[in-house]
Amino acid sequence: MLETIGRKLARYLAKPRPGITQVATVSQQELQQSLRPGDVLLVEGNSTFSTAVKYLTQSSWSHAALFVGNVLPAVDNGREQPVLIEADVTEGVRAVGLSVHAPFHTRICRPVGLRPNEIDRVIAYVVQRLGHSYDLRNIFDLARYFLPTPPVPSRLRRRLLALGSGDPTLAICSSLIAQAFQSVKYPILPETVVQQSDDPSCRKCHKEMLHIRHHSLFTPRDFDVSPYFQIIKPTLERGFDPHTCPWVE
Repeated sequence: MLETIGRKLARYLAKPRPGITQVATVSQQELQQSLRPGDVLLVEGNSTFSTAVKYLTQSSWSHAALFVGNVLPAVDNGREQPVLIEADVTEGVRAVGLSVHAPFHTRICRPVGLRPNEIDRVIAYVVQRLGHSYDLRNIFDLARYFLPTPPVPSRLRRRLLALGSGDPTLAICSSLIAQAFQSVKYPILPETVVQQSDDPSCRKCHKEMLHIRHHSLFTPRDFDVSPYFQIIKPTLERGFDPHTCPWVE
């Protein structure tokens, strides 16, 4: 019964909010030409769920998906090739085509310095989790999003997103992608821990170590502000010349 109620809540929260319209700043073709396997695609959604995530993270981005290229089997009947893997609150971990998110504002975040075999391992991690579902029996996980702007102190907002089950999808999509990158020890927004140096001749010396943040505490915004991900803008990638802009006199 709880799962049935949870599914109804999830479908309601995933519906677009009336009166909210967006116009993508780049075309689907431009996205397709710029994306590389291993890129994280951030999306500015327009549902009730998206509004709450954007408020809690103080960001424009409410969703994240991983671009996997052509590793998934080809589809028949003229259907679009799935090239993104994401954790969806209603369908769980799924593979979708680029057209699902192309109509929204998007941002490409590219990990820097990973070897090809490490990119393959990141992609394999999310592919192996296709079909995993969100624990819809945890009604509180969903009910909290009925308040798009819940009155909670800023220091508690990230923790609010992390409440819930131990399922790999957790509360939001970025948890799954964070786990994939952590599987190859790639930093996103690690915590810096100061430790005393091991050098016995310098007792006052300290060193900074990176401490992996728990995957449930990651949000889509973290890939945007991470110093280890490069922001890719399709318009600039294909060669932008401001002198060719067709201005109206």
